[in-house]
Amino acid sequence: MVRVKLFANFREAAGVREVKVEASNVGELLEKLTKMFPKLEMLFYEKGVLRDYVNVMVNGRNIRGELSYPLKDDDEVAVFPPVSGG
Repeated sequence: MVRVKLFANFREAAGVREVKVEASNVGELLEKLTKMFPKLEMLFYEKGVLRDYVNVMVNGRNIRGELSYPLKDDDEVAVFPPVSGG
């Protein structure tokens, strides 16, 4: 299983900080998250396409746009919106 950490409004929408999910790649993982937490679907996708602002890191590596990126047991995935500061 993959350990998924959700941040900011994604965490609020899901109501959890962390969850374990069985998935073979990032695309499958995001789909499973939207099934588990339906409020995430409108935050992750627009007309079936992953929104540009959804950031996904696997074991600290930014894999933006690589939905076919393979996952293995014990991977840590972080999903977060854009980070901004002032």
